[in-house]
This record gives sequence, structure tokens and C-alpha cells, in this order.
Amino acid sequence: MYRDFSYQSVLASAGRAAWQLEDVFPPGTRLEFTCPFLPEALARTGELPFLSPAERLTLNHIRGHEYLAIFGLVEEFILPFVLDHVRTELSADDWRTRALLNFAGEEAKHIQLFRRFRNAFARDFGHRCESIGPPEAIAAQVLAQDPMAVALVILMIEWMTQAHYLDSVRDDTGIDPLFESLLRHHWMEEAGHARLDTLMVEALAEGRDDAGIASAIDGFFAIASLLDQGLATQAALNLEAFERATNRRFDEDERATFLARQHQALRHTYIGSGATHPRFRATLGAVSPRGLAALDAVAPNFN
Repeated sequence: MYRDFSYQSVLASAGRAAWQLEDVFPPGTRLEFTCPFLPEALARTGELPFLSPAERLTLNHIRGHEYLAIFGLVEEFILPFVLDHVRTELSADDWRTRALLNFAGEEAKHIQLFRRFRNAFARDFGHRCESIGPPEAIAAQVLAQDPMAVALVILMIEWMTQAHYLDSVRDDTGIDPLFESLLRHHWMEEAGHARLDTLMVEALAEGRDDAGIASAIDGFFAIASLLDQGLATQAALNLEAFERATNRRFDEDERATFLARQHQALRHTYIGSGATHPRFRATLGAVSPRGLAALDAVAPNFN
């Protein structure tokens, strides 16, 4: 597979892009609840015509909280996976070891960052927002799958963060500056993580026979299905949080519309935007043309 990066070059880039928690969330900083937190391309609150502008803003904030929770959750299984992967060949390649340990350290930092934002949200939003979990239980289910399947899911997530920032956030000047800073700094480091995870997928695919590759692809789709079930649950939790925050109760038709359209919005945010990324598709197609064809068959369901 052609690529223009290596463990050494990714590590060098990581040093240039490095940032500290205080660069993103200075002490005493507060979220600006008069602004949306997510771009409309991800939040899709406009697809609910029975909401007022103020209600759409509230739902956007709830979606922002969900974004913090979901990414905090996925980092919980990315971190141990990377540590397990680097442990297998500690003495084989110094650049590989250093790059992957830096990858793990940055993921631990991201967990801290998302937690800080969630604490700030909980302090000032004024209403309870719940999220799927616990993260440890979901991580255990994900990590029980074939390591190559897990690596493919992580690769999809890494490229997803690139799509979120470049396609939706970078040119949106209306969202809360603090939330924009979070998404921008996350994007900066995840660009390197996507390249490192590409190398991990290639290493895990090397030497496998057709049956081994097919098993990993089946595991990838099993994890995607697990995540999709969680997203349906999260859409329902978001509805409950919205009703608490607005003191509004939907009728049966409005409730069904809310759940269907917001579940689809979550599917696009956390699966579709990564599954359709050209770089992810290129890696998947290189290791498994069958896997790419299967993805193409279901991709329209997630956008």
C-alpha cells in the first residue's frame, strides 16, 4: 500500500502539533451557552421543524454534551488497545515504540480534556444529561473482538475526527469559541493517530489468510453494530434531557420523528462520517476488497 508516512515522521509531526490541557481549557474558562457547540452539519437540529430556535439551541448543547461523552468513551478503549499493541514488539523498532507510546499519552490527555469539558457543562447547563455506558463495559465488548477488527474501528474513528473538523467545524464561525478550540486541538493530534493506526492495521493484516481477514471484517461490522445500538439508546437519552431542560413533552408523532432523525444524525456523526472518509476506504479496500464492498452496501444507512 502506498503511503507517505512512517513511525518516525509521524512522531516528528506530533512534536510540532503538541499542546497542553491549559492551552485548550484555561483555568476559570466557561462554555458560552448563547452559542451552539456543534455545527449544524453534525447536530441536524433543523430537521425537527416543531422546535423553536431556542429549543434547537438547547438540543445543540445536549448534542455537544453527547459528543464529549461519546469521544470520552471511545478513548477508553483506544488507550488500552494501543498499549497492548506496542507491548507486543517493544524491542523491534525504537521509532515504532516511541510513536505508539506518544499516541497512548495523547489519548490519555484527550480523556482528561473531554472530562474537563463535561464537568464544565454539568456545572453550568443546569439540567442532567446522561450518556451510554459505563465506558468500561463497552470497552470490554469492543476489545473482545479480533485485534484487527478493533484497529479498523479505531482507524474509522480517527479519520472521522478529521472529517468533523475539516468539513464542518473549520469554516463555522458561529459555534462557541471554547468548543471550537476543543475540536481543533483534537483534530490536530488525531491526524497523526490516523496515520499510526493505518500502520497498525497493515501490521495486523500482514500474513493473514483469507479466512483470517474475513474474520476481522466480521468483527469490524459486529463492533459497528454494537456502536449503532448504543447510538439509538443515546438518542433516547438526549430526548429525555431535552424534555427536562425545556419542560416540554412531545406528542407521539413528534417523539417518533425526534428519535428517528436524531438517531440518524448520531449515526452520521459517529459512523458515517468516518466510514466514507477516502483514507479509511483506501486502507479497508487494500486489506479487504470484500470488506469495502460490504461497507459500501450499508454506508447509505449511516449518512
